[in-house]
Amino acid sequence: MSELTPMMVQYLKIREQYRDAVLFFRLGDFYEMFNEDAIEVSKLLNLTLTHRAGNPMCGIPYHASKIYIARLLRAGKKIAICEQISIPGPGKGLAERKVIEVITPGTATEDDYLDQTVNNYLAAVSLSNSGKRKK
Repeated sequence: MSELTPMMVQYLKIREQYRDAVLFFRLGDFYEMFNEDAIEVSKLLNLTLTHRAGNPMCGIPYHASKIYIARLLRAGKKIAICEQISIPGPGKGLAERKVIEVITPGTATEDDYLDQTVNNYLAAVSLSNSGKRKK
């Protein structure tokens, strides 16, 4: 197995924190998915699966991401959006990245993610200990 690049080390570290979500990892003008995410998403969205340094990958343009996110939400997927939050100068190292949003089928509220032809319901439950007896 080849040695991991600094970017893949960064990806895997962030991916470990969001194991139950598809990680949309921002690389320039694209969100990229790697390894198992890439294989699954390429099948679900009919995207071309490619490889980088032996790792399966697929990507989508960031400006079209809402269309793809909506399709993944309809498939029951949870998505973690990882953005470049600081970009060093040319040749100065790796962009800092951070997950800025996690979207699930149950928490999606943007019109772009909801089916406009059906009702979309939201419920909330609040539990309180105020009625509990003290000993």
